[in-house]
Amino acid sequence: MRRHPWLFEGSVARLDGRARPGDTVEVVSHDGRSLGRAAFSPHSQIRARMWSFEVDESIDDAFFKRRVAASVARRTTLPELRDQPGLRLIHGESDGLPGIIADRYGDTVVLALTSAGAEKWRGAIAAAVLKAAGCARIYERSDSEVRGLEGLAPAAGVLHGPPIDGALLITEQGLHLEVDVEAGHKTGFYLDQRENRRLCGELAGGRAVLNCFCYTGGFTLQALAGGATDALSIDSSGPALASAQRNLALNPQLDGTRAQWLEADVFSALRELRAGGRKFDLIVLDPPKFAPSAAHADRAARAYKDINLLGFRLLNPGGLLMSYSCSGGVGLELFQKIVAGAASDAGVDARILRRLGASADHPVGLAFPEGEYLKGLLCQVT
Repeated sequence: MRRHPWLFEGSVARLDGRARPGDTVEVVSHDGRSLGRAAFSPHSQIRARMWSFEVDESIDDAFFKRRVAASVARRTTLPELRDQPGLRLIHGESDGLPGIIADRYGDTVVLALTSAGAEKWRGAIAAAVLKAAGCARIYERSDSEVRGLEGLAPAAGVLHGPPIDGALLITEQGLHLEVDVEAGHKTGFYLDQRENRRLCGELAGGRAVLNCFCYTGGFTLQALAGGATDALSIDSSGPALASAQRNLALNPQLDGTRAQWLEADVFSALRELRAGGRKFDLIVLDPPKFAPSAAHADRAARAYKDINLLGFRLLNPGGLLMSYSCSGGVGLELFQKIVAGAASDAGVDARILRRLGASADHPVGLAFPEGEYLKGLLCQVT
């Protein structure tokens, strides 16, 4: 047993007795040896998710109180995570709590429960988060497509505390940002890109910046704060761009005249920019998930190839490309091959300056490599 937290349907020989979705079951090896306790999910290909590899550990309210408290406490290990207003407190399997995500935005924690086991223990989990985080409000955003694979309906709303009145506000790297936890992507914001946004700001000084799939403008604001000469930001969502412009207005120290916003399909917009002869010194490519699973990898590879090819062609000599994939079905090795192929087809010489990943509050369990969903490359062309 390598302590991987997932048991797939094909690895389960039989189920002795009856179990309902989310029930705790004992996992036993072929030779009758107990391997621990897991949450049963009859509707998913991931038939069980391990709560504990300790055969005598009870899965009860006290279990979640201990696990959640430990997860929150671990966020104080690194100085960079201390006192962050926007912080991931629980990162699912990598924190020993499969199917549970908890993100803190100031005094509000947004909780996402994506598995049958997490749904079963909803009350205990919420109570444990409330105690460990010391927050004023818990808002649930259990509305991802993953819940459908578990046979669960979407759920959203306040679990504890007062109702939400508009967007929440956080500060990141000295910049003020609004977070729409009710209707925004995921839990309202992409906390996993925090350190990469900081790096963008450090690289942006004196450079013309292009931010693609900009969402609410996090990379753009950091680039402006870092001294970018100008920044063009593109997204297909009008509401996201409106939020990005409000974020800019929240930071009057930034020169808003250096920012341009374009509502458009990014692929089409990049082709138009190239046809118009535009060039940039720093390009950020942070697209949505093209491959939710390995079955979609081929189609996703074509999309990643296309977007990176266009990016390389729009760079000035010496320009920098920050390219990301958040697709679990595309591993780092494949992603690097895709980017390398794009550079070759663009006819440019490029090198990797740095490999990029999620912020430290999104840890990756050594026994759970699937947790490393966000991968990125900082490349420079000659």
